[in-house]
Amino acid sequence: MTTFDRREEAFERHLVLDEELRFRAIARRNRRLGKWAAGLLGLEGMAVEDYENALIAADLEEAGEEDVFRKLRSDFDAKGLSVSDHQIRRQMNDLLEAALTELKSGG
Repeated sequence: MTTFDRREEAFERHLVLDEELRFRAIARRNRRLGKWAAGLLGLEGMAVEDYENALIAADLEEAGEEDVFRKLRSDFDAKGLSVSDHQIRRQMNDLLEAALTELKSGG
């Protein structure tokens, strides 16, 4: 095996680990995003966990995070809550960054 082959394998392993980390961070972000949204929607008890799970399921509809954004937007609109698109996206980004930081530090 050449040095180039070893570097290529190392790079591929690194990509796999990065994708795994991102997947775990997104799952963590979605659970916390669900808790945040459930609080704004006035949900309590088991309804909070049910909403978290519904948000996680919504993320499986298509690639990317637009499916999560649309669910939140729709639910907030249905309740008549004045939460801006910017606030939703900001919360999504902030929670993802926090999840990535925690996972990278072993949390």
